[in-house]
Amino acid sequence: MNSSNDSLSRPRFRPRPWTPLETPQDVELWIDEHNRAMQELVKPQETGHGICFALSEGGQVYMQTSGDAVILDVEPDAAWIAPLIVAATGTEPPSGQIWVLPDDKLVQLILGMSMLVESTLLVTGHNFGARGRRSWY
Repeated sequence: MNSSNDSLSRPRFRPRPWTPLETPQDVELWIDEHNRAMQELVKPQETGHGICFALSEGGQVYMQTSGDAVILDVEPDAAWIAPLIVAATGTEPPSGQIWVLPDDKLVQLILGMSMLVESTLLVTGHNFGARGRRSWY
């Protein structure tokens, strides 16, 4: 078996099982861990990087953060989570599937979604819309 072919067929990032976060401190630790992972694993020339949350009841939510915003791409099959996002962050839903939230809503958002997440996956090359940024960290 050729190892170069094997490495091409293997995904670069793999889903990680989710452990529900119960306190704002748990969320802060999770954010720090993922910021470090992004800094180590994402190449400087890569864009569209963030985290994909696979929801236990179906669907995916892609998230990217920058210094001033949290960008969410809520896939159509995850639209059922919109009322929770509204309740957790106090924001109004957008007309499409791209949400732009103030950066100070990140902890509340993750804490609110925590019990509904099945796994997470680092992603690159995702289109986060016009507001999408290059940087997670």
